[in-house]
Amino acid sequence: MLGVILLAQALTLAVSGPAASIAYLPIRVALADGYFTREGLAVTVRPVRNAVEAADALVLGSADLAATTLEAMARRASGEAGSKVRLALGLTAAPPVALLASATSPAPPRTVADLAGRKIAIGSPGPDETWLVAILARSRLDPRKLQIVGVGDRNLGHALETADAAAALVAEPLAGQLLASGHATLLADLRTHSAAAETLDAPTVDAAVFARADRLPRPGILAAFSRAILAAEQRIAGGDAAGLGAHLPREITARPEEFAARVAAAAPVYLPTGEVSVERVRTSLDLIARRIPLPLTGQLPKASELVITRPR
Repeated sequence: MLGVILLAQALTLAVSGPAASIAYLPIRVALADGYFTREGLAVTVRPVRNAVEAADALVLGSADLAATTLEAMARRASGEAGSKVRLALGLTAAPPVALLASATSPAPPRTVADLAGRKIAIGSPGPDETWLVAILARSRLDPRKLQIVGVGDRNLGHALETADAAAALVAEPLAGQLLASGHATLLADLRTHSAAAETLDAPTVDAAVFARADRLPRPGILAAFSRAILAAEQRIAGGDAAGLGAHLPREITARPEEFAARVAAAAPVYLPTGEVSVERVRTSLDLIARRIPLPLTGQLPKASELVITRPR
């Protein structure tokens, strides 16, 4: 056993919070269930508070890999280090959210186009707006002519149930619960990779694992890392929330019913093989810049250089 430990490839992985995030659950499972170890990897997972901190950890060199969003990386990558960022493995096509209409609203909206001039609730300004703007663009709605209000994630359900907002951008598992209860109807869906592509008219990428070209793990190491993550995704797809929760930290499983709902919603969220095409990245960067142009100081490489072919 000592020999195995000595030969294991050590990697430090900064993982965006919150801990309960569906997007990064495969990383938590791969660590807890020993998938990294089976692939000969000694992975140290370093949780950080949010996507921006994870991106900074990679750009500033305090982590070998970072699990964060493409938007966070695009907005934080700067200088020479930023130009060396590479996308090693895709996790999700989009955040697992849906645009829901209030079923109790006067003249409930039936389509996204019906939201013209009306109030839409989101959890908070920022990345939520990026994906909402992309949904609105398909229906040729100008977000400046709508009332988009951040109410906090915990208040989204209340905003729909009381018709305080005509619609809301809601994450899983709450989105599914509101639909099942009849308090909301579905206007647009990003909760699976296939639904996101249909809703946005193009394939996209949101959460991913990034590396740096000047500190890039060997191809065999990246292949082993990818196999561990994909194995964890298959484990999640099995739907055994109790079994998964047995080895995960309590901060993730403290509320068993909520954890079970997240596991049930997680499987269709992940990109099937983790492969990310150059076109998928180009589309996503255009989508990100539609809300707020990327900073002129940014040094993220062009899409054709950013994506590295995942070794097998």
